Amino acid sequence: MKLYLKPANMEDIEKEFSFVSCVPADENGFINTNAGMDFETFKQKGLPGMIAASKGEGLPEGYVPETFYFLWFEDDESSEPVIVGEFRLRHNLTPSLEKGSGHVGQFIGKDFRGRGFCTEGLRLLVEEAKKIVPENELYLHCNLDNQSSLRVMLKNGGVIHHKNENGYFVRIKLR
Repeated sequence: MKLYLKPANMEDIEKEFSFVSCVPADENGFINTNAGMDFETFKQKGLPGMIAASKGEGLPEGYVPETFYFLWFEDDESSEPVIVGEFRLRHNLTPSLEKGSGHVGQFIGKDFRGRGFCTEGLRLLVEEAKKIVPENELYLHCNLDNQSSLRVMLKNGGVIHHKNENGYFVRIKLR
């Protein structure tokens, strides 16, 4: 079994579209701006926008660069790797991100949950963050009722910084 992160790219567009098209517009705070897009729109606008965001291009006012990663799974019994999740890494914080969603967004497809993929995906994302994020800690957030996400963060060295009526605010040391 092999899991790896791969940034959004045009070469894998069919598999990326297939995964993204199954992600709800908003699930537990994970926002999918590509929800409901047909393949042609994803090809012309959605995926190019994801790739451009990693370079800081075409961002709305107040947004920071973010890289969209897909979590790929290869099984010894399967000939084709499949996408099991999507992770987003914002390259730095703004005051609103610091008080809100932080650096990370994570989503695992329903058919792949409960198998440790999110824990391993976040571990891999932390390694990427060490190369990109200037802050000494990775800021993460999850809703109060999303205990699975909180467990994933804690398993990756996260510490609950504080919580409010909406959720937990977690920090993971980068350096």
